[in-house]
Amino acid sequence: YCNEGRSKIILLHYHNVLSHCRQRASLWGPLKELWDTVEGAVWRRQPESVHLLDLQLKKHKPNFLSLYKNPPKSAEQREKVRKASTEGIAIQGQQGSRLLPEQLLTEAFILSDLFDIGELAALELLLAGENQQPHFPGLSRGLVAVLLYWDGKLCVANSLRSLIQSRHGKTFTLELSGELVALTTRFTDELMSQGLTRRLLTLVSEINVTREFERLQKERGLGNEKHRKEVSDLIKECRQALADCLFAWTCQSPLGKDDTLALVAHLETVTVEADGSLDSVNLALVMALLYCLDVSFLEQGTEDREDLLQALPLLTEKQYVSAVHSRLVDGRPWKLPGLQAVCRLAWALALHALSQLPQGSALAEFTEADEALADQALLGGVFLFMTEGMLGCEGFTHDEFYTRRLHSLITDFLALMPMKVKQLRNRADEDARLVHMSLQMGSEPPSSLRKDLDHLMILIGEFYSKDPFGLELALEFWCHTESLQHTSLQGSYLGMAMQRPPHKQVVLSKFVRQMGDLLPPTLYIPYLRMLKGLANGPQCAHYCFSLLKTNGAPHGDNMQVTGSPVSWEHFFHSLMLYHENLRRDLPNADATHYRLPPIRGITQRELDGLTSFLQLLCTIITWSENARLALCEHPQWTPAVVMLGLLQCSVQPVLKGELLLCLAAFGKSPEIAASLWQSLEYTQILQTVRAPGQKQAAGIEVELNEIESSCEEYPLTRAFCQLISTLVESALPVNLGAGLRAPGFQPYLTFLRDAVFLPFPTRAYRRAAEKWEVADAVLEVFHKLLRDYEPQPSDFVQETVELQGEQVLAHKPPGHSLMFHLLNDSPTLTLCLSLLEEGVRQLDTYSLFPGKKQLESAVLHCLCLLDLALQKEVVFMDLLRESQASLIVSPLEQLLQGVSAQSRRADHIVNIARYLYHSSSNPEAAFQSAKILQRIARYPNIQNRLVGDFTHDQTVSDKLMAGFVECLDNEGAEEGLEKGDDSEPAKKEARIRHETQIHILNLLITSLELKTPNLALYLLGYEVKKPINSTNLQDAGVLGCPRSCLHAILSLLQRGSERRSGPVLTSQAPHLAELCYQVIYQLCVCSDTSGPTMRYLRTSQDFLFTHLQHLPFILPGDEISALSQMSWLMKTAAIELRVTSLNRQRSHTQRLLNLLLDDQPRTQHAGNHYDTHTHLRRKLLSVLDAINFSQDVPELLQLDFFERTQIEQVIANCEHVNEHGHTVCNVKLLHRVLVAEVNALQGMAAIGQRPLLMEEVNSILQQVVERNRVRRSLSAKRHALQSWRGLVETLLTACPADLIPADDRQIIIRDLLLDLHDKVLSEDSAGELMPIVAGAVFTLTAHLSQSVLSEQQQGAGLEGGSSSGFASIANSALHLILRKLLDFILCTGGGFQRLRAHLYGALLYYLQIAQKPEEPDTLQQAGKSMWERLTAPEDGFSKLQRENLAIIESYGTALMEVVCRDACDGHEIGRMLALAVLDRILSIDRQSQWLLYVCNSGYLRVLVESLRQDDTALQTLLSPQPPLLKPLYIYESKMALLTRVAKTGQGAVELLRCGLVSQLVECQVFDMVPDSDSHRVFGQRDPSGFIPSPLDRYRQILLPALRLFQVILTSTTTHHQQGATQVLQWLIVHADTIQGLLRCQELSMGALQELSLLTGIISKTALPGALEGQDVNSAALPEFQGHISRFQRQCLSLLGRLAGSERERLLKQAEIAAPGDPAERREEMEVAMQQVCANIMEYCQTLLLQSSAQAQFSICLFSPSVNEPASRDGHTDLALPSALYSRVPSLGLVLFLLKNSAADFFRFHQSHRQALGKLQSLEQLPPEELKECLSPNPSLCPVCSYVIETCLFVMWRHLEYYLLYCTPTDPKDSLMPGASAYRSRLTDDSFGRALGLSRVSQQDLEQLQSDMGAGFGEALQRKLLEVEGLYSQVRSRYTFIQALVRRIRGLLLTYFRNT
Repeated sequence: YCNEGRSKIILLHYHNVLSHCRQRASLWGPLKELWDTVEGAVWRRQPESVHLLDLQLKKHKPNFLSLYKNPPKSAEQREKVRKASTEGIAIQGQQGSRLLPEQLLTEAFILSDLFDIGELAALELLLAGENQQPHFPGLSRGLVAVLLYWDGKLCVANSLRSLIQSRHGKTFTLELSGELVALTTRFTDELMSQGLTRRLLTLVSEINVTREFERLQKERGLGNEKHRKEVSDLIKECRQALADCLFAWTCQSPLGKDDTLALVAHLETVTVEADGSLDSVNLALVMALLYCLDVSFLEQGTEDREDLLQALPLLTEKQYVSAVHSRLVDGRPWKLPGLQAVCRLAWALALHALSQLPQGSALAEFTEADEALADQALLGGVFLFMTEGMLGCEGFTHDEFYTRRLHSLITDFLALMPMKVKQLRNRADEDARLVHMSLQMGSEPPSSLRKDLDHLMILIGEFYSKDPFGLELALEFWCHTESLQHTSLQGSYLGMAMQRPPHKQVVLSKFVRQMGDLLPPTLYIPYLRMLKGLANGPQCAHYCFSLLKTNGAPHGDNMQVTGSPVSWEHFFHSLMLYHENLRRDLPNADATHYRLPPIRGITQRELDGLTSFLQLLCTIITWSENARLALCEHPQWTPAVVMLGLLQCSVQPVLKGELLLCLAAFGKSPEIAASLWQSLEYTQILQTVRAPGQKQAAGIEVELNEIESSCEEYPLTRAFCQLISTLVESALPVNLGAGLRAPGFQPYLTFLRDAVFLPFPTRAYRRAAEKWEVADAVLEVFHKLLRDYEPQPSDFVQETVELQGEQVLAHKPPGHSLMFHLLNDSPTLTLCLSLLEEGVRQLDTYSLFPGKKQLESAVLHCLCLLDLALQKEVVFMDLLRESQASLIVSPLEQLLQGVSAQSRRADHIVNIARYLYHSSSNPEAAFQSAKILQRIARYPNIQNRLVGDFTHDQTVSDKLMAGFVECLDNEGAEEGLEKGDDSEPAKKEARIRHETQIHILNLLITSLELKTPNLALYLLGYEVKKPINSTNLQDAGVLGCPRSCLHAILSLLQRGSERRSGPVLTSQAPHLAELCYQVIYQLCVCSDTSGPTMRYLRTSQDFLFTHLQHLPFILPGDEISALSQMSWLMKTAAIELRVTSLNRQRSHTQRLLNLLLDDQPRTQHAGNHYDTHTHLRRKLLSVLDAINFSQDVPELLQLDFFERTQIEQVIANCEHVNEHGHTVCNVKLLHRVLVAEVNALQGMAAIGQRPLLMEEVNSILQQVVERNRVRRSLSAKRHALQSWRGLVETLLTACPADLIPADDRQIIIRDLLLDLHDKVLSEDSAGELMPIVAGAVFTLTAHLSQSVLSEQQQGAGLEGGSSSGFASIANSALHLILRKLLDFILCTGGGFQRLRAHLYGALLYYLQIAQKPEEPDTLQQAGKSMWERLTAPEDGFSKLQRENLAIIESYGTALMEVVCRDACDGHEIGRMLALAVLDRILSIDRQSQWLLYVCNSGYLRVLVESLRQDDTALQTLLSPQPPLLKPLYIYESKMALLTRVAKTGQGAVELLRCGLVSQLVECQVFDMVPDSDSHRVFGQRDPSGFIPSPLDRYRQILLPALRLFQVILTSTTTHHQQGATQVLQWLIVHADTIQGLLRCQELSMGALQELSLLTGIISKTALPGALEGQDVNSAALPEFQGHISRFQRQCLSLLGRLAGSERERLLKQAEIAAPGDPAERREEMEVAMQQVCANIMEYCQTLLLQSSAQAQFSICLFSPSVNEPASRDGHTDLALPSALYSRVPSLGLVLFLLKNSAADFFRFHQSHRQALGKLQSLEQLPPEELKECLSPNPSLCPVCSYVIETCLFVMWRHLEYYLLYCTPTDPKDSLMPGASAYRSRLTDDSFGRALGLSRVSQQDLEQLQSDMGAGFGEALQRKLLEVEGLYSQVRSRYTFIQALVRRIRGLLLTYFRNT
């Protein structure tokens, strides 16, 4: 037994505020807690509740003993409260005393006087009211206090009732634990012994709603209508609960003698309500007494029967029987004689039952009086009172045990007192005769007639016709033996057909049969009414059908011989006779027959009889389908035909109404419905076809307009609507009326709309309720029509049909017509909207009025119509647009913004939203309202208007907000109830309340995605009239902040979060919790709302920490919701970590990090973890554990009839993307398609196989449902994994690094990586999750690499190779990570290339760990000898690198194959990363295994040959418009790899063999040099600076090629000549470009880089002997030679610019143009220039050496002049003595370069030394200096040193030639002819030496010697020797500089001496 109606209090919204009670009012807070504990123990069966209950009961025992006694007033308290405004007062639950305002104290005194309670208690109650005010918008604290006072009282009463209901007893059991039952039984026994019954009866008498209201009214203690209703409901519920306590007690245990007498005494004074019925409180007390006098439970023979007998005072206490007997037999009349009669009858039956028991013999003196008592009861009109006084009470149907007790009372009377029943029948027969005689004599029947049997039959009929609990108790009146021959019967006793039914059942069934025998006319109607009640229920209806069937006489020729008048035969025969007679009276169609009285009508008695029989028929066929079919198919009765015939006759509208209702009941069967439609159309009940020449309408329309309207009663119209409603649901034929008119339903719809619906508000009604009944009936039809309508393209095509030779327009489907009317500003829509307005206006009065239930139902249908129209309008309007029909419609959401005719305001949507405010009384209307609002909220253009409408009027705005909050707060909501499971009203209501919450949350989510201001922000309590981020969120009630949806959402989520089991909502309502978390995430992620929201969640709620500590959520039944909840929560946590890190709120960040990452227990919240030694599982890892990577996939369809491919195609066509972004199949649509396919099959075979086909359709649908589930599951897993990854990445990236120590960080990343790999590498892991895992692996490996590197840089790393491992993470762990990473790469197979891109990235980061960092060149390190370096122990880097390589090589060619394949083909990013991986592995692969594989497998050739294909793409890159840069990146990656390959001799040779250079020779992109930047229009530049300029892009193409050539030239030792020749060919093919670059005027940094590489290559290739021995065409040889000479000349002229003339200008320019640090830019330029100079000087050196080993045969490159380049007025030039040397650089240039280089060397060396000094004292340096000490470029020293050496060598060779071997010429010779000869002598040795010698004069040589002597002085020589001492000596070329200096000095001295 779970008496829900009584166990739960009225769910007014203030019952949700328990947990928020900071203010402890003794009259409310503790009592609320008491009720919560009792409810938890008794109804919710919470664990550990018995102990809590015990504590509460001990604490509150005084409250129960002195039930409802208030704390008394006292003068002392009064004084204390009075002084509270000046001296302050201590308040319970708060520290210290508090000063209170005077106003509050005045209110406290009023409250104290009002309820007669102590002043302190009144003050506490008032303060609690103030605290709870946010939950009651619009009420003052005093009014809230009134509610809390009565709520406290109700809590006590409810607690007491629940405790009593939990007792062990005779009537029901709650199946609670023995411990709990013992506790409550003991406690309540104690209360009963202290006089509980009398106290309850006193309170029931004392508490009176009217009296209480008068008192409250006097003290202004009543607020608005809602408050009045709530107070009145609370007071009524208190009285009810108190009475129920007594009823529950008597159900379980009998009352003592005194208590029983007290109860009888109370009932003696009871009166009835105005309608003659008892109120529900007194009914409960009557039922309590009836249970006191009940002994029927002894018949049941339960196992504890003996115990119950012992406890029954009726058997054990003679005084009890005596006292009760004398009190009831006592002749004193009660205020209600009928009630006295009921009690007497119950006592008489109890006495009779006792007399049957062996123990009853001792009570013989009393038991013999049972007959007399029964007579007295009958005289008192017992049955009439039971019908009117008890069944008439509204509360009677609310309790199952009232019904059971009354059933036993009626059946006991019939079974135990058969003689009395017989007397009643005899008396009734006698009375019937008297009535008959008086009728014949024409006199009045005697007034003394008793109608006891009539009343008994009517009572039985009324009682059994209501069966709210589906008990079907009436089955006891039917005996199965009568119907055994009916095999189709499924009676309750069918299984025991051979057993004899119980005696009582036999007696009752005999009563039913015998009463029908020879039935007197006066009993005809009561008997039919009794049968109607007894036929209520599927089995009962069948029995009754059989009874009426067997009552009929056998069919013969003589129709006059009929059987019983109560039989089908008799009834249908009578109907046919009526029809025959009345049909003769039918005048012709034009006659106004409806206005004339009928000739032979039906009398009132006949009418009543017919009505009763029709109602009986209606009941039977409603319940029993077999009866429907049997009657309808009966060949002689043809009920449908006869009834339709009668409808055409002139009979009263009431009878027509009943006939139509019967037809509606027949129409429940689709088979019958189809024929009924045709019959309706044929009989023209509603005239759909006008006869030619007919002047006026006929049929039901006339009846409505002329008869019913004038009578102001509309039974016929209502019944017609019900008939149409039933028929529409069963079957709606498309071709209705074909042949006579345009086929279709349209005429019926037009009638219902234009004649019934639109005029209904203006008609007159005798019964006010009927107005709403008519509206409800017609709207129900509209709702069904629109619900079943799916817009089709054919609906929008104007079709015609042929009718009697004419073409007429065909009708559209009724749903189409309704849609058209709802999508226009039509009268239908206007009336619907005004009905909604009227509905909400009526509900706002909170009063009862006639037809309230029907009005609510009509409003619900209106809301459903609007919802359906909004749902279907998109498809409807799309189809309309496509069809180009001439219909005009507007979207409904725009029409709803129109102006209301009544209020003159645009408030339709507001009216719809106001229904949410009535969700407690009207949950379905609130549900539909939320649904409509959610649909409207999708439109961004409406949101702004809505916010304005909702906030326009403050009172309406407050109500709307309160409505939304109330719906969200509702505790009556329950998730997980199936839609079909609506058998119990409570369950249906709980489901609807839950779905309302879901719709409101979806509305918030939808709105939050739209631009601001939007509805969600208003509902969640944000500013909508100011900037949103200025909102200051507060707890409800603080600073006048109202309770918003955000508060409601948070309170939903916070429930239970303080307990170990975690938030209750996550498990009880997973989907709801998921949406709540999503709303919070959306608020946190939106930039406008993020600040206020996160601040509020952090400070007021500590929301995230509280919820994260309960992760992971494990819900075995609903994995998808659990994952989604965690996803939103983790995403929010990631934002919180980021925000707190940015705001430097370190403590918050640290707290969250500890919670997520700790593996040591810190706090007590370790409930969700399991211990492994003292280690906990990290929270992040346990969340990962909760994501199950495996996914079961449904098997393939096994089909016998359908074709699989076609079915798959159909399924694909039915797929759509739902609101969550998942692609799912629309199962309803698929079902429609498949069923249509099955229905389209023709022929007998198809019909025979239909069941099998339908079965297969079912299996397809199940499969699709499963597929949808799998997709949703995968999507949830993906979402959860992405959120987890986001949280991990935020944690590692955004949080301050010092919050997680480096060693911990590495261990954490290790754990995460290993767990991720383990999950993803398991066999059944779903491929869909791999990409996310790969992304996470990439990020984690990157962080691991960074962490290890940063730790090493801080010096914690590797001094030598420590055995334990690398940094804080062991080598073994690193190896494990590498193995898993490689496994992951291999397990992805051929597909998943994009996924592998992540893994390649991860692998690169991993390999970076073992890469030894570049050590700064400290100049000292070179001091180590080569031997020391070779014999040094292996360091950690090398060791790890070696081990890594071993692991990689252990995977063999499988891994090589995958990486090489990805490098050659596929997605660009994947290729780049694969190329990078190859590059990295080749760099560490000492054994060249990978290189061999790449070469031998042909992948290298593929890569080389692909360069030619890249040429075209690269050429497009040089266009001015910024193109896609992908080809450039791929090219750079390839070149990097090829450069890596070329670094080994073997690789370089292989590249030459593959034709690398020849491929590059053919690339035309190198010749497409763009204009330099200065000539370009600025507007073409990429504003972001990301896309480089065309010139930069060109350099990105050229430089890698040049570097590659340089590497090849360096690597190819044995095949050097071959390599050099090929590269020279490239130079010559692109000679124009190369020479252009060498001549470049604007020497930017980029140009210098180009020159540096070019001169390096030229110096190694453009040598005179380069082409010798190569197969070069002899004709082309001179041309090639010419190119080489040009390269030489250009190099020398470049040297002149860089070493001399332009050096300073370029450096200045670099400083000015530099975007960054000028000094840094200058230094970069200097390095580049020095490098170019070094390359050219090396070239000069090579040329000199190649021309001849001895100086005398050497060529001369520089003229014998030592004039250095001088700077004048910012212009520099090379001052030469004569035009002779104008184009030949002089030796002075070399000397100048030498001096500069020496100076530069010392400058760089000095700054380098200083930087090193600073580096050693790094810890003490400030940041600015730290930056400085990292700047000096150590590569400058070696370059300078090299330039010095080459300059000295070149000078020496030239001086040696000029000063020793050169013969001077006569200076008087003409200079001009010799100029060219001299030049050619200098640059080319093909001329004779004598010619050259004759051109240098003696003066030149002397000048050379003297200038050189001056220039190459002591100071310079010392400097050069110092360079050698400082640098060159430690670089292995011991005394090169020293030797050359000595030789030059010697030369100069020798020449000086000679001359």
